[in-house]
Amino acid sequence: MSGSGADAAMVLRTTVFSADDLRRAHTRIAHEIVERNRGAADVVLVGLHSRGPAIAARLAAAIAGFEGTEVPVGTLDVTFHRDDVGLRPLHPAGPTVVPVDVTGRVVVLVDDVLFTGRTIRAAMDATTELGRPRSIQLAVLVDRGGRELPIRADFVGRNLPTRLAEDVRVRLVETDEVPEDTIELWGPPETAGEEVEA
Repeated sequence: MSGSGADAAMVLRTTVFSADDLRRAHTRIAHEIVERNRGAADVVLVGLHSRGPAIAARLAAAIAGFEGTEVPVGTLDVTFHRDDVGLRPLHPAGPTVVPVDVTGRVVVLVDDVLFTGRTIRAAMDATTELGRPRSIQLAVLVDRGGRELPIRADFVGRNLPTRLAEDVRVRLVETDEVPEDTIELWGPPETAGEEVEA
């Protein structure tokens, strides 16, 4: 999720994904991962805290369902690899646990929202400490644009160009104590009536 912290001043602009939309996006992304890598035998899914691990587990379940291959799923905390270490208080987001050696394998980093690219750069740095992958790919549910680094996602649920003042809110059953999954776009009231770019 990418947020501004001023929730009281934000209004719901649109629902980006309902629970059904999200389920279909997971299935499509899982198929794309397998197609691009000509199978799933060498793939390792690594979810970035905090919602990435849940998304990675869903992708792995989808791949197992149609491919019959159990894909290893890991978790990654990039907190101390970020380029803003020392600029603000940082707290570990969760454990880094990758159940296999990533050397020579395809690591698919999994996150909920891609924005500036700085978290992914940190994730790539953290991943190389785990071994030397054959390649690193990126799967995200929402790419909201606004890149500050030359990073792009290989697998995207939806491209959703946003303004800096807007907020993409991801809520998953596993991580957010909600009755069903949803992804919403919120913004300040003055932009609430403007059309959202698809």
